Amino acid sequence: MAVPLAKSERIAAAIEADIRAGRVGPGERLASETALGARFAASRSTVRKSLQSLSERGLIVTRVGLGSFVTFDGRTLDNAIGWSRALAEGGTELRTEVLSVRIARECAFAAEIGSPVDSFLCIDRRRRIVAAGEVVSLELSRLPMVPALEDIPLRGLRDGSIHETLRAAGLVVDRGEEWAGLHLLSAAEAAQLDRAAGTPFLRTRRIARGIDGAVIEHVVSLLDPAHFALRLEF
Repeated sequence: MAVPLAKSERIAAAIEADIRAGRVGPGERLASETALGARFAASRSTVRKSLQSLSERGLIVTRVGLGSFVTFDGRTLDNAIGWSRALAEGGTELRTEVLSVRIARECAFAAEIGSPVDSFLCIDRRRRIVAAGEVVSLELSRLPMVPALEDIPLRGLRDGSIHETLRAAGLVVDRGEEWAGLHLLSAAEAAQLDRAAGTPFLRTRRIARGIDGAVIEHVVSLLDPAHFALRLEF
């Protein structure tokens, strides 16, 4: 009597069949662990065991995860729970000030980031250290418009958080890209940050994508380098 295959082995066999049938081409990225878990109704640990088996047999190449993390005074900020909450848990209270919430059509910007939607929910915010009264960041978020976000300019953000607002709309971030560099503040940016024009700030640009690769959020952050830094893991 044949011994039934473990679930991880069945998943590995199904993925191998996809590879050998050409449904996953050479060099093509496999679906994320989350997506594979949903497809096979399996835990992430089971999926990882399946991928490890395929890697050991030379069918796929796995790489140690790369990550970039914004830090505040040396503490890593968790994007998953929002910076304000992450800082509060670390003992620093920041107040988020919403400067504007509006819907705008930005065709050139949509083409630049590869979004089929050219209407965006635009949210401009800054963060201030409560104890010192010092403004330490300016964040310009652009969310491709979907019906669940249409009333945000009137209703406001859920719990004051873009992360919670996206989650309530069923928009879950699966992966993304981020860039960072030095930026000299323009006169308009300097006025919003209570700084002099030309002051050097850390500028990050992040694109968050859903499981299907569609853009969920594009955000440009201007961060006071006296407090913020970028830490890389490899």
